[in-house]
Amino acid sequence: MDMTLNYLLDTIRPTRIVGAGDRAVKRVVCDSRGVEPGDLFVAVKGVAVDAHRFIPDVVDKGATVVVCEELPSSLNEDVTYVVVDDSASALGHIASQYYGNPSSKLKLVGVTGTNGKTTIATLLYELARLLGYKAGLLSTVCNYVDNRPVAATQTTPAPLTIHQLLAEMVEAGCDYAFMEVSSHAAHQRRIDGLTFAGGIFTNLTRDHLDYHGTVDEYLRAKKRFFDLLPEQAFALTNIDDKVGTVMLQNTAAARRSYSLRSMADYCGRIVESRLDGTTMAFNGHEVETLFCGKFNAYNLTAVYGAGSLLGFDPDELLVAMSKLVPVAGRFQTFVSGRGVYGIVDYAHTPDALVNVLDTIRDILRRAGGRIITVVGCGGNRDRGKRPIMAREAAQRSDRLVVTSDNPRNERPDDIIDEMRAGLDTPQLRARALFITDRREAIRTAVALAEPGDVVLVAGKGHETYQEINGVKHHFDDREELQRCFDENNQQ
Repeated sequence: MDMTLNYLLDTIRPTRIVGAGDRAVKRVVCDSRGVEPGDLFVAVKGVAVDAHRFIPDVVDKGATVVVCEELPSSLNEDVTYVVVDDSASALGHIASQYYGNPSSKLKLVGVTGTNGKTTIATLLYELARLLGYKAGLLSTVCNYVDNRPVAATQTTPAPLTIHQLLAEMVEAGCDYAFMEVSSHAAHQRRIDGLTFAGGIFTNLTRDHLDYHGTVDEYLRAKKRFFDLLPEQAFALTNIDDKVGTVMLQNTAAARRSYSLRSMADYCGRIVESRLDGTTMAFNGHEVETLFCGKFNAYNLTAVYGAGSLLGFDPDELLVAMSKLVPVAGRFQTFVSGRGVYGIVDYAHTPDALVNVLDTIRDILRRAGGRIITVVGCGGNRDRGKRPIMAREAAQRSDRLVVTSDNPRNERPDDIIDEMRAGLDTPQLRARALFITDRREAIRTAVALAEPGDVVLVAGKGHETYQEINGVKHHFDDREELQRCFDENNQQ
């Protein structure tokens, strides 16, 4: 269906328009390779490529409108050129208009922070559905339009994809939508043009410094999400995190807090913790949950707070929370026939790894048993965290197997050597084995385990591939761990 350019530009303020403003537009695109006659093309300055260089190509292909930050040297009189200050931000607003402003027709809640985004967003989606509502989800693991899965390729999709999926959610009758908001997405203006009913902050630790450069820049990217929230929305923050209150300094939204150790609007407390679940209390009301660890206690408290702020019935909310199940690859537990426990977790930052290992250690302190950890680090990512990851894992494990993660375009052994540097005492080095092949590393860890021990396989979680030299090969830590357990049971 054709729309007019004037309608699509309704929510942005161009600095200049060269050409007709009432021109019909068939589609909105930002990938020059897919341009067709009658399209509006938005030239975005990306991290690796500046799409302004493709403007002559898209004009040759028949684009009738070009949105850009700088006019090309040669103009075509059959094309309207719209000059804006920030084309990435303009893309979000134009995409929203094109798809009928779907986020304003849903209660959209965004979740940001280093750890916990996937779990909280997914649990809120499941919670809403347990309470009888239709809902959608945009997450690292999978996107859902009501109960229809849509494969996820990014933590936060590109603007056109976001608005298309939200429009499909509206069409499907969804009342709510929940999405992860990555620091990349906030920095790259992928959330511009969205109307949020609420935002949640989990925590901030070292991550993505290969992209942001410094922790301060990483913080600013995440804080921008809250700066954009409207006054009708809520902003729910973890006040136990050192930057929890900083995140909300400039928000217009209603400020609310959650905590496990301080006075807050929503208080969580661990009553009893086990490997198969935790008894929690939320604002004094006890609930049996199927989750383990303090980090999950924070996640559940955030879910409880957000559910309350969305107006869910208090009693029904607590009942539904007792029915929630862990997200794939997030502290996902397995048990062998010999009584060895296996845990697969997405922990790929030092802080996340510490949280998982401390949780396991706390439970084993009462039950007995050793921790055997399998962990690696991804290639072409923050190299500074590699020795830290190895050191934290060795300090908190009885045995450590350092292996390959997603090496991408780096040599796995080079990554492992950088992790090895973190094992800076004879005691730590004595605990470690170095096995490049991840499958063999998991098999070795299981072979080392005795009944009552826990084998933690960390780093990849829900992922079903291993990326080597730009090629994704099928590899699933959960499948590998279960296969090793089965083989071990038969011996």
